[in-house]
Amino acid sequence: MAKKYFGTDGIRGKVGEYPITADFLLKLGWAAGQVFANQGHDFVLVGKDTRISGYMFESALEAGLTASGVDTHLLGPMPTPGVAYLTRTLRAQAGIVISASHNPYYDNGVKFFSVHGTKLPDEIEQEIERYIDSPMTTVESSGLGKAKRIDDAAGRYIEFCKASVPTRLDFDGLRIVVDCAHGATYHIAPHVFSEIGAEVVSIGVEPNGLNINDECGATKPQKLAETVLAYRADLGIALDGDGDRLIMVDHKGEIVDGDEIIYIIAKSKLEANELTGPVIGTLMTNLGMELALKQMGINLLRAKVGDRYVMELLVENKGILGGENSGHIICLDKTTTGDGIIAALQVMAEMQHTGKNLHELKSGMTKYPQVLLNIKTQSKPNLDSDEAIQKAVKDIEKKLGNTGRVLLRASGTEPLIRVMVEGENEDKVTAYANQLADQVAKAYGCLN
Repeated sequence: MAKKYFGTDGIRGKVGEYPITADFLLKLGWAAGQVFANQGHDFVLVGKDTRISGYMFESALEAGLTASGVDTHLLGPMPTPGVAYLTRTLRAQAGIVISASHNPYYDNGVKFFSVHGTKLPDEIEQEIERYIDSPMTTVESSGLGKAKRIDDAAGRYIEFCKASVPTRLDFDGLRIVVDCAHGATYHIAPHVFSEIGAEVVSIGVEPNGLNINDECGATKPQKLAETVLAYRADLGIALDGDGDRLIMVDHKGEIVDGDEIIYIIAKSKLEANELTGPVIGTLMTNLGMELALKQMGINLLRAKVGDRYVMELLVENKGILGGENSGHIICLDKTTTGDGIIAALQVMAEMQHTGKNLHELKSGMTKYPQVLLNIKTQSKPNLDSDEAIQKAVKDIEKKLGNTGRVLLRASGTEPLIRVMVEGENEDKVTAYANQLADQVAKAYGCLN
């Protein structure tokens, strides 16, 4: 059954526009509380990133949960994977994150974790939606939920991250630049990397509620690259606003994307006899990564775009490593969800173990030229039924042959149509992508 409010990554939108409003978040908190209360009276964790609307929505969710009779433990600013970890280790009934991830400050959203630190099953989200569309009630005063703050949440998560790499590894002398995107990792990531011995240069650690992801972080790593070169650092680490994405920069200032990071981790685990199952990518995963993994005897399976679908295939195929080129990387042998800090630590551990720099580690994979263009749209069109668009896609696929791919899809989190063309020849790939994007823009919107 199709869901009314939940998308591929919770509920997300522009602040002040339904459903990202204070009254809806109040109702959402109550609805979620009703579902969790039916499973037994216990507490729910609530964390948030640093965008200004988080204060308002934290209060609204807390009020709704309280009205349903559920206790709320507030974490304050906390990365999404940190909330997942704490939900599991504190044995909370559920975890709630107030965040719009890599989106600008004027967007926000809510996503949930189960007691196991994983995304909620579809049936639970559907049950929450049924309560959202029901009249709101309040339990008797004696049964109201209570709220309190968890003061040591950041310290607990910092220790967990550090424990994901062997203590025998010596990171002393390694200079790194960490860009926290003025987001939820600002008070966590620098401590993690400095406490394992690295020399840390921190940027993007001055959140003011409005600057989250603003020309910084995993979606805009250019400033990180410039800072790496300026400080002659060994590498750079860019996280997004809620800490579940990672993009890296090598000592030459070259961007190392999610596909290359997954390749490095997969090779490391294979050589250590720790890799089980296939590696899971998405429809956007670069063909070069697939071929590089194949040369090592590693099978790649492609999921739909979204870490939720990557996780589903990982569990289904008993794998431990998967992710997206955008930087969502899931190391299931270390944690239960995508975690930028954990993924970065695995790459750093491989650097120390092999004595190779990041540039050398990524060199075993050759990326195919890939052009991604976004078209803004007011609604989500049915691209599959548009005969003219589908004919254009097939014409380009025919020209590319077996050495390229075309992907056309509506975003699950933003009002965008994404056009991706990949192939051996960069000039042709660019031309084909622009040609298809122009046609889509004329039909559905304007080129972004």
